[in-house]
Amino acid sequence: MRIFLRMAAFGAFAVLAGAPANAADATKQIATAAAHAGMAAGADSTKMVQAHLQHVINCLEGPAGADFNAGPGNPCKDLGMGAIPDSAPDQRKKLEGAAAMAKTALAETDAAKAKAMASTIQTSLSK
Repeated sequence: MRIFLRMAAFGAFAVLAGAPANAADATKQIATAAAHAGMAAGADSTKMVQAHLQHVINCLEGPAGADFNAGPGNPCKDLGMGAIPDSAPDQRKKLEGAAAMAKTALAETDAAKAKAMASTIQTSLSK
């Protein structure tokens, strides 16, 4: 019986030791979203502004988010389930506001306005 318990304990330890350390890292997801907001603000084409704004949304909402779009990629793919769901409840309102602004910027037809909103998003997420 003791041998069985030791083997079970060793097995549980081996499973836990092999678990990914970055399973949910909201801080890295927020930093990545901020970086992509900055990339959108400095992009040379409307297409790149939109791609980076979608990256912001993808990092903030995560794959289960209503506006998640895997097409342009998800730079936060291995960092968790999205900064909003992975954050403490008291931090979510700020992140939800940034995601809402990113959605507005993504729909903006004037690239200069979209880039200005992206800059505001970057500043908001960097605080």
